Amino acid sequence: MSTALNAPPVAAPGTAGGGPSRAGKWARRAPLLPALLFVVLATQLPFVVTIIISFMNYNAYYPNDTGFAGLANFKTVLTDPQARSAIFVTILFTVAVVVIALVLGLVAALLLDRKFHGRAVVRTMMITPFLIVPVAAALVWKHALYNPEYGLFNGLLTMVFGDGAPQPDWIGQWPRWAVIFAIVWQWTPFMMLILLAGLQSRPLDVIEAARIDGASTWQVFRYMTLPHLRTYIELAALLGSIYVVQDFDHVFTITSGGLGTANLPYYIYQTFYTAHDYGLASAAGVIVVVGTIAISTAALRTVFSLFKEESR
Repeated sequence: MSTALNAPPVAAPGTAGGGPSRAGKWARRAPLLPALLFVVLATQLPFVVTIIISFMNYNAYYPNDTGFAGLANFKTVLTDPQARSAIFVTILFTVAVVVIALVLGLVAALLLDRKFHGRAVVRTMMITPFLIVPVAAALVWKHALYNPEYGLFNGLLTMVFGDGAPQPDWIGQWPRWAVIFAIVWQWTPFMMLILLAGLQSRPLDVIEAARIDGASTWQVFRYMTLPHLRTYIELAALLGSIYVVQDFDHVFTITSGGLGTANLPYYIYQTFYTAHDYGLASAAGVIVVVGTIAISTAALRTVFSLFKEESR
């Protein structure tokens, strides 16, 4: 009887040492292999081909000159005046959109964090711009708002100041800001959602204790709310930067890359479809991807740090 009780457990069929066998592991993983193969073929293979072409002298207008070019395409991207202008515009758009959208999103989040009648409806309406297709949103701004003849902005100026009101050409006079504010309108709800989630995770008992002790609303915001939102602000800024760096729809729709608004995505489009310089366009695309990966890595670190703080 004691011998039977002290006997080692018998391994189940298909296991080694009580654990799942290698064949059992592969039997569970095999159904996922087609999906993994599809993801690799659809995402990684085109990127590998792009990297290869970026090191080649590959222009459709000069097929006989195709060959290995080394780092010449990358050097051209970093030294060409048009490419450097596109890099500057990309940085300008990214910084301006992220900063303005963060400020407006923080203000909207603070307002929507308060309790009032119809708050759920207002929140839904505030999120709506983020759900609109970017091309459709850009068309609305270009024709319904910016148009100097029948646009809403000039119509409001006429309504307020009368028939003698100025009728500016918003896109012609301020092309970069016209693109920036169109993107800001669409990305402010995204910033608001992240910051609103941060506001709702605040320790309300600590805030109430601070108010009882005599802290003003500004002191509570500056010394308690803002430090608590730091990680959420970083996350919103990083995620917003990832998408704004790649923004093509607004530039293409509103200005067609003219008037000094061509960013790197539009430069890639123009180089590829107009100049048919596939090597140069691929090099510019690789630079954009590398920059996006760097921002994404920082975003992931911020997300992981946020999860660690929440789990404490």
